[in-house]
Amino acid sequence: MVTTAPLPFRTTAPAAPRAHKAPRLRDLGPNWYASVMGTAIIANAGAALPYQLPGQRALCTLLWALAAVALAVLLTARAGHWLHHRDQARAHLLDPAVAPFYGCLSMALLAVGAGTLLVGKDLIGTGAAVAADTVLFTAGTAVGLVMAVVVPYLMVVRHKAEAAQASPVWLLPVVAPMVSAAVGPLLVPHLPAGQPREALLLACYAMFGCSLLAVLLLLPLVLGRLITQGPLPLALTPALFLVLGPLGQSTTAVNQLADVAPGAIDAPYARALGAFAVVYGVPVMGFALLWLALAAAMLVRAARRGMGFAMTWWALTFPVGTCVTGAAGLARHTGLDAFAWLAAALFAGLVTAWVLAAGHTLRGLFTGRLLPATRQPLAASR
Repeated sequence: MVTTAPLPFRTTAPAAPRAHKAPRLRDLGPNWYASVMGTAIIANAGAALPYQLPGQRALCTLLWALAAVALAVLLTARAGHWLHHRDQARAHLLDPAVAPFYGCLSMALLAVGAGTLLVGKDLIGTGAAVAADTVLFTAGTAVGLVMAVVVPYLMVVRHKAEAAQASPVWLLPVVAPMVSAAVGPLLVPHLPAGQPREALLLACYAMFGCSLLAVLLLLPLVLGRLITQGPLPLALTPALFLVLGPLGQSTTAVNQLADVAPGAIDAPYARALGAFAVVYGVPVMGFALLWLALAAAMLVRAARRGMGFAMTWWALTFPVGTCVTGAAGLARHTGLDAFAWLAAALFAGLVTAWVLAAGHTLRGLFTGRLLPATRQPLAASR
């Protein structure tokens, strides 16, 4: 008979779970780029307003500088997130509620880049501003086009989202190319005359088209979900304002492109593009105001039912800011004071929303509520 000796009993304790480095970065998602977008758009919209008050441009320059610093800090922090919390970063990409926010990275780069050329040049000079915007525009456009494909692809093959989960957040990755179309015209006059200018102009129109058609495919899902499933959860209600983004940004884009078209393309096309800016922009701005009224009513309803602060409050800033720049563009091309007044009224609402969102965000950071220093082991965090 063959006998086997028992294995010696292990007296050593199992290894303790590894603590995460930089624990405060673990919950830092791509949605934080919305705070950069919301700050930069105040500078950009304030510079575009038909009415300019004493000190307004200096304040816009200060806010642009704040957005630029915030972007640099956030890019560094997000790099740390990917370095120390790759499991969480991958989980974000596979989460249908978080992955669309990766489009915000592109829009943050583009918004700060546009502000550099609009008001930042007062501090750093035109040459440096053009160089900085070129880098930020190129990087933001590349990221935006990639995310406009990658995120919808993941939604189809990995996320398996249901119709009841549809939300305006789904629009974020496909809106990013529209932002490129809106801010790209700022660089057109700085390119050599001829084909370089025409190529960038038409590339912006191509991005305008791809973004617009993608939004038109997704927007019925959002509206259908609201009608058939009822209001969004209270914390998500401010996200309804995200619908204003493609509306205001597309109106801004056609007006900005019409401004630079005479120096980039033949006269017959330039005149046609100038007419298109008004023919397209006025009806879309009308729908934007209709959606603004609906979203505001839903926001009041949510506030009455106890809606607290969440990072979704930043959805009240950038989308409204795009409507400011859109209305300002229509004021330039139609000469109507009504659009100038509309831009000023929307800008007042934008500043109010920014003060509320920024104030609550700073409070949440200082108290640790937004980014708690949790040191959970990897297995427990899944």
